[in-house]
Amino acid sequence: MANHLTPTELASEVNMKRQEVIARCVEMGVPIFHGRIDKTLFIASLQQLSQPKQNQVA
Repeated sequence: MANHLTPTELASEVNMKRQEVIARCVEMGVPIFHGRIDKTLFIASLQQLSQPKQNQVA
């Protein structure tokens, strides 16, 4: 099972469009290295982005 996928391959795995995957990578700071994206990092970043932020009192 490959962990580093092209934007097209990753889009197919996460049910997104290729351009949306690339835009999310830029937004979340997920690197695209030699045309490949780390699937685990991408999914973890998406999950973190979708979690509601909790107000923390110091």
